[in-house]
Amino acid sequence: MKFLELEAAYLVIAVFIMIVTIYVTTRPFMAKSAFKIGVIGVFIILSIFIGLHYFITTNRMAEVSDRFTSGKPVICENKIQRKAEQSVIISKDLGWSLKDDIFTNPQYSRGFHSARCISLYTKEFPKPTE
Repeated sequence: MKFLELEAAYLVIAVFIMIVTIYVTTRPFMAKSAFKIGVIGVFIILSIFIGLHYFITTNRMAEVSDRFTSGKPVICENKIQRKAEQSVIISKDLGWSLKDDIFTNPQYSRGFHSARCISLYTKEFPKPTE
């Protein structure tokens, strides 16, 4: 279910690309093998890209969740308010909580999905050295 939640938009785009590929490769001016090669090739490429995006996103979500639960700040994209602050700093000290990958705060009318957040490194909470 998490896969569909995170990748639904990309799956819709991939279906559109596949439809275009099928349409183009079935035209009379295309070689007979174009359909087979085109559909398989495009499907493999789209699958790799969507799989990589899911892997990277879930790893970032885990990093953000771990950082938040340890009391360190994260920063999330605010898609509602585009004119002033486009980012919101989230930490337990500011009254935020995390449940089912959604950050919530009584002062905000909506939550923020952890997939749209990244770790915030400050002087107080520097990036760990490996």
